[in-house]
Amino acid sequence: MISLHRPTLRLTWAGKTTTRLSTRGKYAVITMLDLALHSGKGPVTLADISTEQGISLSYLEQLFAALRSKQLVRGVRGPGGGYYLGKAPDEISIADIICAVDEWVEFTRCNGRKNCHDGGHCLTHDLWDRLSDEIFGFLDGISLAGLMRWGLGEIASEDPSGSSKKQAA
Repeated sequence: MISLHRPTLRLTWAGKTTTRLSTRGKYAVITMLDLALHSGKGPVTLADISTEQGISLSYLEQLFAALRSKQLVRGVRGPGGGYYLGKAPDEISIADIICAVDEWVEFTRCNGRKNCHDGGHCLTHDLWDRLSDEIFGFLDGISLAGLMRWGLGEIASEDPSGSSKKQAA
């Protein structure tokens, strides 16, 4: 796996702090899934991904620079060039992808620094910090291969992390 630390992301809107996965993180997962679905068919160009996913080419170039630096993708130059996954889809977790583009959802007001209440941690710090850990663990347990199977409906009785779930009657 790429990293065991959780980069943080805090967003504000109308003066209120909100917590959500950024567009950057979502687009990184979408583009990696696109590459995985086309694996074995030759390199995929950023122009093709841009057209297929509706993401601007310049934005994709920024994302792929980050993904390339963490060896999640590899590029081929020249005519017929493009991108491949840097590792097998079962070796790349969704958390790896999100961390590679330096995005993460953090639920503590202090971004994990434990200084949210007059220099110390607030009464609910440990609760929100644990929630952040749980989300990280959940996404770290889902591989790109698992997401491919899940999205394609090939494993109706499993979630992408591989744990069994009962089917609804």
